Amino acid sequence: MIQRTPARIEARNEEPSLIATEPRRQPHNCAKGWQQILAESVTCPEQLLGRLNLPAEPWLTGASAGHQLFPVRVPEPFIRRMTPGDPNDPLLRQVLPLAEESRQQAGYVRDPLQENNAIQTTGLIRKYQSRALLMVTGQCAINCRYCFRRHFPYESQRLGPDDRQQVLATLNAAPEINEVIFSGGDPLAVNDRLLAQWAEALAGIPHIKRLRIHSRLPVVIPQRVCDALLGWLGNSPLQKILVVHVNHPAELDSDTRKAFARLREVGVTLLNQSVILKGVNDSASILARLSEDLFDSGVMPYYLHAFDPVAGAHHFDVSDQAAAALVRALMTRLPGFLVPRLVRELPGETSKTPIFTGDNQANSSVT
Repeated sequence: MIQRTPARIEARNEEPSLIATEPRRQPHNCAKGWQQILAESVTCPEQLLGRLNLPAEPWLTGASAGHQLFPVRVPEPFIRRMTPGDPNDPLLRQVLPLAEESRQQAGYVRDPLQENNAIQTTGLIRKYQSRALLMVTGQCAINCRYCFRRHFPYESQRLGPDDRQQVLATLNAAPEINEVIFSGGDPLAVNDRLLAQWAEALAGIPHIKRLRIHSRLPVVIPQRVCDALLGWLGNSPLQKILVVHVNHPAELDSDTRKAFARLREVGVTLLNQSVILKGVNDSASILARLSEDLFDSGVMPYYLHAFDPVAGAHHFDVSDQAAAALVRALMTRLPGFLVPRLVRELPGETSKTPIFTGDNQANSSVT
């Protein structure tokens, strides 16, 4: 997920295009809304290091270089879960640029999944037969350093009113599509009236029965799970699935659990996808605790993604052999329903491709 430009709050709702404006000011004694929290995110390496009581050197030189390639963006609720003074904190590692990002590495490319070849019309990506992915926005609440879309040309895929009509026409003409995925960026960085408009329009297409949302916002800014969001989700006749993205158990706290509970109350199925990341969660004990904590929070482990070879993030890579060994270890510690499926997305394939773990798990394509 990526925000290439300064933070924009998607607040106007009269038109389906995304219009930038400032968040409404909150009274000093009121709890901050999610839009204000988003607008106040940490956006420079010096500020991030200062918040965590870390010295400028040896971290700032590499962080500044990486920041120029892919800007820092971290919201305050996520920072509060980090351990001050620990440069190896697994949450900090996901968001702090390192010197390695500036070093070119053979085999790591700008578009590792070749998504540019799957764009059907502006803002609509179709890789698989029954699902289509709608790029609702290029904005994110957090810029993860390993993001496979850190180089994605969001500006060329920005949806305007005419593009919206073309997307709906394309979906109407494809009866084999029964599920639309809100993605980005992070689709929940968009205002709820616009999201409700999209959901209502999709519900009017007879063969669309599911709406899936991929979002990190309920994790990094739990306040995003507000009454407005719950209102349109609860009223939609579509089946609703929210796939959150949690890589480490330290990302879960009481606020995220409350947000998950509110989503479940309006009929949203909650799944989690993680990415296997060196120095973050490449440990069977960490992954086992993550699955247990997710399930205790009402979220089912779903996918454990093998690392996508994106340029600027090679230092996070874990080999498929090492990842498979971790999953084998998980299978000895967890019941089967808590073991996420280890998969890799290969350009041009008709589904995610499981990585064989050497057990009796089927080594065939899954949806």
